[in-house]
Amino acid sequence: MPRVLVIGSANMDFTVAVPRLPAEGETVTGGSFYVSHGGKGANQAVAAQRLGGDVRFVGCVGEDAQGDQVAQQLAAEGIPNANLIRTGAATGVALIMVDAGGRNKIAVASGANFQLLPDLARIHASLMTWAKVLLLQLEIPIPTVQWALATAREHGVLSILNPAPAQPLSDTLLSLVDCLTPNATEAHTLTGVPVDGPEAAAQAAQHLLTRGVRRVIVTLGSQGVLTCDRKSALHFPAFPVEAVDTTGAGDAFNGALAVGLAAGGNWEEALPLANAAAALTCTRRGAQTSFPRRADVEAFMRQLKRPG
Repeated sequence: MPRVLVIGSANMDFTVAVPRLPAEGETVTGGSFYVSHGGKGANQAVAAQRLGGDVRFVGCVGEDAQGDQVAQQLAAEGIPNANLIRTGAATGVALIMVDAGGRNKIAVASGANFQLLPDLARIHASLMTWAKVLLLQLEIPIPTVQWALATAREHGVLSILNPAPAQPLSDTLLSLVDCLTPNATEAHTLTGVPVDGPEAAAQAAQHLLTRGVRRVIVTLGSQGVLTCDRKSALHFPAFPVEAVDTTGAGDAFNGALAVGLAAGGNWEEALPLANAAAALTCTRRGAQTSFPRRADVEAFMRQLKRPG
């Protein structure tokens, strides 16, 4: 099975679906409320597991009821709890607003996620000899991300860094990244290049490649994705769907990408799988609850290939 190691965050998500996102100081009524499991790390782990990966997740949650819920959810998905670290800090929480068009605004109280410092993560370093792909995000301390990237490079494990939420990153850290997967906003934050389509994405990607990243994949929502290395750039169009909620689409993309590569696929094979998983995620509400199974993704891709 494709062996994927995810080191990252785990949250409980509290979401209000509203007719439109409020302006500053405005209250919008008529919404509906639901609670779900989230955190980019746990999201990507669940997405990868559902798509056929053999996943291990290293993260921190509190010794509280919400931490118990996170542990139970991961176990229910088939992800072992042996690498889930319990701390005295509260489990992370995300507050999410989603409008009728699927656009969202998110605020996060990181809590236990910021307790995942290198000394704690290092307890599970043996997983680096097991994994084919390491998948990381930026909702845990940067020193831990850099330690994980360096350890993966040492063991010949392919690393994927989803730079979300975007923040300044050193050239030392970026030089350890095999594949960086920013969305348009994150690419802009990282490079200063406004990204509004494939051409601008290519400019931003080239900037990141000069800083040491081996490959950059910029996700562009309905405009698909652009993948660049030092030799070439290739655009993959998005699969057309009617978006209900874009929350978790990027996590589904990264989880699927990791599985495709861990299974031995090349970039041209893994990226359509990732695009399809992200597209299907947008057709359902929530984060982890919206992630498709492998059979659903394959059926979706077959249907789109049929004549007429």
